[in-house]
Amino acid sequence: MEELQALSRNGRTHWRIYEDELPGEGRVLSKDGLAVPEEEYWEKYYHDPDFVYEWNDGRLEVIPMSDAKGSRSHRWFCAVLDCYLTTYPVGTAVSLEIGFRMLLPHKTVNRIPDLAVVRDDNPVRMGDDDCTYAGTFDLCVESLSHSSSWEIRRDTVEKRDEYARAGVKEYYIIDARGIETVFYRLDRRGMYVPISLTEDGVVRSAVLPGFRFRVSDLYDRPPLDRLADDEVYHDYVFPSHKEVRRRAEQAELRAEQSELRAEHETGLRMQEAARAEQSELRAEHEAGLRMQEAARAEQSELRAEHEAGLRMQEAARAEQSELRAEHEAGLRMQEAALREQAEKRFAETARNMLANGLNIALIMKYTGLSADELAALSD
Repeated sequence: MEELQALSRNGRTHWRIYEDELPGEGRVLSKDGLAVPEEEYWEKYYHDPDFVYEWNDGRLEVIPMSDAKGSRSHRWFCAVLDCYLTTYPVGTAVSLEIGFRMLLPHKTVNRIPDLAVVRDDNPVRMGDDDCTYAGTFDLCVESLSHSSSWEIRRDTVEKRDEYARAGVKEYYIIDARGIETVFYRLDRRGMYVPISLTEDGVVRSAVLPGFRFRVSDLYDRPPLDRLADDEVYHDYVFPSHKEVRRRAEQAELRAEQSELRAEHETGLRMQEAARAEQSELRAEHEAGLRMQEAARAEQSELRAEHEAGLRMQEAARAEQSELRAEHEAGLRMQEAALREQAEKRFAETARNMLANGLNIALIMKYTGLSADELAALSD
């Protein structure tokens, strides 16, 4: 029974047909496993238009194709790495279809990593027109997804040993399924050891200083603009975005400060107006108090004058009373004197009448004296 598998890499569709399969019309057969000399590989198969071949000590090996999930994780990692190298241009990243030759003690192999980095201080420079790299990459990345067990073993075991022997300083295996994902670094003995993750699951590269990423983000693939605010990535992902945001925040802060300053100045003017109004009211109040004090003083003066008038009236009344008493006493004295004079006159008259021998009854009637009084006069 025919089994056909359609795979895609870099926009091409490749049809892989296994041993018991028959090719259909117009479909190209893979030469996977074919024994060819190295010169023929470079001349005929390295730039094959339908398949991406590696050469492993005399035999062709087809690079397995990625599925959509693996492709998304790979593209996300490439985007993050590109942000780093844009911010810190310490090297050059190359993608699939640029290979390098490793002359190892036991074999010669030509590998084409899914992603690789050449540092600027690498002894062998990467030229802009180079289709292969003549040196050893500083960092290699292989992505696993829709792969068979032997293809997985090739990336996790064979390439790991090859890259370590060749001197690739760091080797990352990114498995979209999250099973085989691992990150290696060469130790002093020239052997790969897993890179220790931080407590929050962050890988820190030694080959690319400052380059770090969270392992879980390989699968979650957060948008880059969100990473610009993430403490793991903010140093190199869209640093200009941070500057723009910082300037926007500063502009917003300045606008807010300006508004607050305007409100403060308005408040100060209102306070000044209130103080002026209070001062005016205080002046009016003080003027009112002075007017009240003057009125009270005037009232006090009028009261004093009134009291003085009352005292004068009282004195006048006392004086009048005294004068009236003196007048009445004078009147009484005059009246007493008049009575005394009248009495003297009557007494004299009575004496004269007695001397003239007038009748006593007539004398008493005329003078109003009593018989005793007449008797006293006659003595």
